[in-house]
Amino acid sequence: MKNVGEAREAPVGAPEEELATGERSTRNRVARSILDHGPSTVAELAGRLGLTQAAVRRHLDGLVADDVVEAREQRVYGARTRGRPAKVFVLTDCGRDAFDQSYDKLAADALRWIAAREGGEAAVAAFARARVAAQAGAYREAVESADPDQRTEALAKALSADGYAATARSAPLPHTGEQLCQHHCPVAHVAEQFPQLCEAETEIFSQLLGTHVQRLATIAHGDGVCTTFIPKAAHAPKKSKTTHNASASTAGRNPA
Repeated sequence: MKNVGEAREAPVGAPEEELATGERSTRNRVARSILDHGPSTVAELAGRLGLTQAAVRRHLDGLVADDVVEAREQRVYGARTRGRPAKVFVLTDCGRDAFDQSYDKLAADALRWIAAREGGEAAVAAFARARVAAQAGAYREAVESADPDQRTEALAKALSADGYAATARSAPLPHTGEQLCQHHCPVAHVAEQFPQLCEAETEIFSQLLGTHVQRLATIAHGDGVCTTFIPKAAHAPKKSKTTHNASASTAGRNPA
């Protein structure tokens, strides 16, 4: 999966080489759509990409064979309906590697060095907080300039500008709050070994939105998307110094 570009299905009767190129490009579009939107059904992919479901299934078969995506049972919130849950497709670690995680080993080695030489896990946590604080300026500006009921959406857009492919949506249970979903994490492999990166990110979300938040799932933990719950009571963020937040106890981990 070396080419990640926009392309249409090759026309009928195209030369074999051109057809093969079109197939690869469309397959990359399918993978990119899963990266940008998280776990996806065949119907959702077909609707987003303007393809038939049969075409999407063909490309997914190829991506599964190449260990780029895998099929999972769709997570159901609330009471289950009759019938089997829809199958969703998510990127594998190999699939994520095909995008932009080429410096994971270097970053992990650096953090291990910090832990060994500068004070263990506490030193890694301090580095993680300093790193996310340096990124947070643009996030804070976006959140503070938005209307109170649009702040989660504003944060999602700011995160997307940094490569996190983030979206905001209502929580599954009506009127309880919102979910901030990050469909891509550039440091997911490193965060598997150093959950302090996820914890620091959760803390800064809490500070920016002015409310306790809860991390429900993370890509680093093996979930298809990083999901953070923001209660409905979220209002204007309070400007304060970086502090530990109670939500960090579950940050980077799926509490289920």
